[in-house]
Amino acid sequence: MGNTDVRVRGLAARAGGWSARHRWAAVGIWVLFVVLAMGLGSAAGRVDVDENDQLKGETHTAARIIADAGIEQPAGETVLIQAKGGDVRATSGEFRAAVTDVVAAVKATGEVTAVTSPYDTRTVSRDGRSALVQFDMRGAADTAAERVAPVLDAVARVQDKHGSLRIEEIGGASMKKQYDDAFGDDFKQAELSAVPVALGILLIAFGALVAALLPVALAVTAIMATMGLMGLVSHLQPMSDTANSVMLLVGMAVGVDYCLFYLRREREERDAGRDAGTALRIAAATSGRAVIVSGVTVCVAMAGMLFTGLATFEAMGLASLMVVAVAMVGSVTVLPALLSLLGERVEKGRIPFLRRRPRRGAPAESRFWTAVLRGVLAKPLVSVVVAAGALLAVASPALGMKTQQLTLDQEFGDSLPIVQTYNRVNDAFPGGSEPAQVVVRAKDIDAPEVRRALADFKERAISSGASRGPVDIRLEKGRDVALVSVPLVGGSDMDRAVKSLDKLRDEVRPATLGRVEGLQAPITGQVAGNKDFNDQLLGSVVPVFAFVVVFAFLLMLLSFRSLTVAITSIVLNLLSVGAAYGILVAVFQHGWGASLVGAEGVGAVVTWLPLFLFVILFGLSMDYHVFVVSRIREARMRGRNTKDAIQHGVVTTAGVVTSAAVIMVAVFAIFGTLSMQSMKQMGVGLAAAVLIDATIIRGVLLPAVMALLGERNWYLPKWLHRLPDLTHDESPEPAQAAPARAADESLTV
Repeated sequence: MGNTDVRVRGLAARAGGWSARHRWAAVGIWVLFVVLAMGLGSAAGRVDVDENDQLKGETHTAARIIADAGIEQPAGETVLIQAKGGDVRATSGEFRAAVTDVVAAVKATGEVTAVTSPYDTRTVSRDGRSALVQFDMRGAADTAAERVAPVLDAVARVQDKHGSLRIEEIGGASMKKQYDDAFGDDFKQAELSAVPVALGILLIAFGALVAALLPVALAVTAIMATMGLMGLVSHLQPMSDTANSVMLLVGMAVGVDYCLFYLRREREERDAGRDAGTALRIAAATSGRAVIVSGVTVCVAMAGMLFTGLATFEAMGLASLMVVAVAMVGSVTVLPALLSLLGERVEKGRIPFLRRRPRRGAPAESRFWTAVLRGVLAKPLVSVVVAAGALLAVASPALGMKTQQLTLDQEFGDSLPIVQTYNRVNDAFPGGSEPAQVVVRAKDIDAPEVRRALADFKERAISSGASRGPVDIRLEKGRDVALVSVPLVGGSDMDRAVKSLDKLRDEVRPATLGRVEGLQAPITGQVAGNKDFNDQLLGSVVPVFAFVVVFAFLLMLLSFRSLTVAITSIVLNLLSVGAAYGILVAVFQHGWGASLVGAEGVGAVVTWLPLFLFVILFGLSMDYHVFVVSRIREARMRGRNTKDAIQHGVVTTAGVVTSAAVIMVAVFAIFGTLSMQSMKQMGVGLAAAVLIDATIIRGVLLPAVMALLGERNWYLPKWLHRLPDLTHDESPEPAQAAPARAADESLTV
């Protein structure tokens, strides 16, 4: 039943053909590439994003002034001493004894410096029931979390000694340590569990161990190679742990998907009666090409993050782009070589009780999707109205989306003890343990007019209502820099704190420091950093959206040579993204069903997530769209009418799209189980969007819209005929071959 006279052309076909003919060379080159990338990346080391230097605006200016002046800012820590009840006040003997013990205990660790008593710094609350002992950790601030444990232990011993008081430590180092302890293993477990989850689903999908291992092996090796490349690239574009986590997510998703598309098509062609070589060439020309089109589209979408100007987003975009490119190259090069080497042995390791491979030439279509599609194609207009209406209803909550940087208690809830400490410090000392910081640089910081301006600023910061004090001024005379610490009214209430910050920037500073010629006074700190981040992110939304949509449109136009397909692709993808936004707002902002995912009381969507989701989802959605539409176009070019081509394309891809979607949803859902609300939102948003995309969009809306459009699906104006032709010659279907069997041997209903 073989057919050796099948002509194919195109980059994917040529790459697949070369790999099949030089299979050991192709495998060897891939292994060498992975090993070299890992080795060189390890030798080069990874340069991480400097959080203080990633923003533009005042936060960036302040960081530059501090860096240029050579000022080392240590990690600051605070110990809250608070009466639990009764008449105990900071002036009582017991309270004073506790303060003395805390000061002595932290000094005795040898890990701290600049320890100050609240009686010297006047850091006693207005009600007299709370006081703060403050100090700095020795050494570099970014490694302070690794050395803070002895200090925490010393404070805990003082707490044991003074049971009538509450004695708790908080600060950058202690918060990072508790975060790392609580969630470091959580993240690692989530990342590691993605592999066995994907493998388990693939075992069900293929029913054979070797076939299931191939996609996982490709994804894992692509991730390993990208980790090495990230080390090399980080010397030009710093990377981050967040970028690494996103890269793992995207790498596992697309690596498995691309291999799944390719492998399923090769098996389908062999089951249709073609010999191994012909089946491999057809798979290379069809699914291989779909992988390249999809991969390039995803890379373009990820590149949109580079337009934000935010180092963290740029790192995520570049890392995701690299892993998609590596997985795409691996799919069209080493995978054909492995399939050629394995031959029928790809069926080795059959799992008992799982669905066995149907007899050669026997059609096996999904009863569920065949039934759904029959109804959709019978009444396409009704299907479009119902499905689109449902998705628009799901998306409607997004119109009232509220975004903000999540506060510590929103991010972690009550799962961390330090959250309670954070709230107590904010209640007793509005502005909290991380006040705004004014970085003042002058020609002569000790000049009389500068000193007067600083004094005026200190006075007006409090009288204006932006701060309740104490405002602390630290002069660096040798560097002509002053660091002014200003606790903001509002504390952990970000809306109020931002208003206080705006008052400092727009009213207090111009009226005081602004009078001194040549003086710079950018205001930074946690609230300022969040505001500058939000402003910069909002400013990048339009260019990022425009870049991703325009380039995705052009790629679809060139790849399918159809203006209609390009437009419908964009509209359907936007609809699935909108539905994901609506689910996020409904669950995390309005709290509908929030208890099911452990998200009670969040009340907002984390600021960076909408733009991140748009880029990721717009790219990943193209996986399914390109794969399904390619199959429809292929059937149409082979002579089927549009309606038959739609039915053939959707039904024959139903199994592989379902398998791929289940894997993606499972991997993303793992991150939805984490305790951090931002990661939970990301996981839920991605999982919901992929599920909607693979079912309602590809199974109902796409075929219904194409059925309504009919022959207009392939419309290309004459003036666009000069565009480059990136389509491929679909191979003619031999008359003697048995009907092509649907690629949905399993995960069918």
